[in-house]
Amino acid sequence: MAQLAGGAALLADNGNPLRTIRNGHPRILLLDSDLDRLRTLIRESPPAHKIYYELQKNADRIISAPPVEYKLSGTQLGSQTRKALDRIETLALIYRLDQKQAHLDRALKELRAAASFKDWNPARFPDTAEMAAAFAIAYDWLYPHLSPEDLAWIRDAIVQKAINPALLGYTSQANWVTSHLSWNPICNGGLTLAALAIADEEPDRAQQVLQFAINALTRGLGTYATDGSWPEGPAYWATATRYAVYFLAGVETALGLDFGISNNSGLAKTGRFRIYFSGPSNRTFNYGDSSDELTAEPAMFWMARRYAQPTYTWQEQRLAEKVNASEPLDLVWYHRDAKPPQMPLWPLDAIFTGSQCVVFRSSWEDPNALFLAVKAGDNKAPHAHLDLGSFVLDAGGVRWALDLGPDDPPAPPSGRLRWASYRTRTEAHSTPLVDGENQDPRAEARISRHEFAQDLSWVQIDLSKAYPTKVKQMNRRIGVAQRQCVLIEDRLQADQPVELLWSMMTDAEIRLNGQLADLVKGDWTLSAEILSPRHAVFDVASAQGATKRLVVRIGEKVTDLDLNVSLTPHKTGTPRPKTTVKLPA
Repeated sequence: MAQLAGGAALLADNGNPLRTIRNGHPRILLLDSDLDRLRTLIRESPPAHKIYYELQKNADRIISAPPVEYKLSGTQLGSQTRKALDRIETLALIYRLDQKQAHLDRALKELRAAASFKDWNPARFPDTAEMAAAFAIAYDWLYPHLSPEDLAWIRDAIVQKAINPALLGYTSQANWVTSHLSWNPICNGGLTLAALAIADEEPDRAQQVLQFAINALTRGLGTYATDGSWPEGPAYWATATRYAVYFLAGVETALGLDFGISNNSGLAKTGRFRIYFSGPSNRTFNYGDSSDELTAEPAMFWMARRYAQPTYTWQEQRLAEKVNASEPLDLVWYHRDAKPPQMPLWPLDAIFTGSQCVVFRSSWEDPNALFLAVKAGDNKAPHAHLDLGSFVLDAGGVRWALDLGPDDPPAPPSGRLRWASYRTRTEAHSTPLVDGENQDPRAEARISRHEFAQDLSWVQIDLSKAYPTKVKQMNRRIGVAQRQCVLIEDRLQADQPVELLWSMMTDAEIRLNGQLADLVKGDWTLSAEILSPRHAVFDVASAQGATKRLVVRIGEKVTDLDLNVSLTPHKTGTPRPKTTVKLPA
C-alpha cells in the first residue's frame, strides 16, 4: 500500500487526497469483490457462520421495529444515531449477501426517517458524524440498487446535515476539531466516510472535508499513549478506536492508501490495552465514566490484520462466541488467524503508564482466573471519577470488587455538581476514604514502585496528593500472591488524627466475623481477612442500588497506620488456599 509520511505532508504538497479514488460504488469498507470471500468464510468458518446467523436474525427483527425518531436525551441524540448506524450497517450488509427486498426496503425506511430530522444535532457534533457514517454506508453499499431519486435525497441529507456544518466547524476550529479526545476520531472518521461516499457528485466539498480530516485526525491520534492506552477509559477507547479504523479502512478501500496514519505507534499497540483490561468474567476494567460491559469491537479484527496481531483476533472471536453481540463489521473484518496470549510477549502482569493503570492475572485462558486491575491516574482527566487507588477484582468467573461506572443520567462533565453525583465520589469506589471526604479533584497519583514475579507481583501508588489537607504521606500497595490471593496494604502518616475507612464495592452476599468476612456469589467465595492492625474489624456500609460496601473500621482516629487486607477466592465449601508470601516490609 502506498503511504505518505503523514497527512500534513499531503497538504504541504497541495495534493488532492481524492486523486486515487476508486471508480463507482461500493468503495468504502466492503467492496463487491469481497462478497464471495465472505460467503466462503461463512461456509467454512463456524465462528463466522455464527456471526452471520446472528446478523440475519437481527436484520429480520429490525424489519418490524419502528424507525428512529428525533429524540434528545439531555443534549444528546446519540441513542438514535447509534441505533440508525447499527440498523443500516446490518440491513445493508445482509441485503448485499442475501438480496432480500424486505431488508432493502427497511433500510430505506430508516434512512427516510433520519433524513427528515430537522438536523443531526450539530451542537454535539459526534451525533452528526455518526449519522453521517450511517448514511455514507447506505449510500455506498446500496448504490447499485437504489433509484436516482433515492440517491439524490440521501446525498442531499449528507451534504446539508453533515458536510456543510462540518466545513463550518473546520474553518471556525470548533471544539471537536481541536479536541485530542474521542470526539476527534469520531467526527473525522464519520465525516471521511461521508466524503468518500459522495466524492463523485460533490468533489469540492469532499476534498475539503478529507483534507481537514487528515490533519485533525493526525493530531488527535497522538492521544494514544506509547503503550496504546486511552485517557478517557475503556468505553471511550472503544468509540475512538472504532472511528479511527472507520477512517483507515475507508480510505484504504476507496483510495488505496492511508496517508501513513496507521503507522501511529500508539494505535499499533492499542489492542493490547483492550485485551489487558478485559477480565475473565467478560467485564472490562471500567474506571471513570465507563460501563463494565465488554461488547464486541470489530476494529480488533481490522487491527489484527493491519498489525499482524493474531491475539487481537483471539479475543474478538471468543467475545463473539460468548456474548452473542456480534456487529456487522465483525463479519466484514473477520480474521481467521487467532492465537491466545503467550509469554513472554504477553506477561500476566502489565503497567500502562499512559493511563497509570496496572493489571494482574493468574491465567489468560482459565475462565475462573484471578484478575486484578488497579488505577492511579489523574482526577482532572476527562470523564474521571475521584477514584485514585481503586480496583476491580474477578475470580471464579464473576466480579467481586466493582466499579459502578457512570450515573444515569450522566453527571455534569465538570464543576462542583459533578462531584455531587454519588458514582463520581470517592465513597463509591474501592479506595480509602479519609474523614469521609472526597479526594482532591485536582490530585494525581503515580505508580512509584513495582515488582513483578510469579510468586508475588505488586505495585505501590502514592496517594498523598489525593488527601493533601489530611495526610503527610499515604501509599497503597496492592498485588497478587502466588496467583491466588490479593494483598492490599495502606500506609498512612498524618500530622493530626484522621479517620480512615477501607472500602470495597461489591454486590456479593457478605458474611461478617470480626477480622474475617466471606463474600459469596454462586459456587464461589471470596474470603477477606484483616492481617493488621488486629483491633480492626470488617463491617458493611450502605451504597447505591444492589451494591454494598465491605469496609474496615479502625475504631479510632490515627496519625500512623499500616492496614493490611487479604482477599482469597475459592470454591464454596472448599478450604481457603493458604498463602505463604507477603508484601515486603
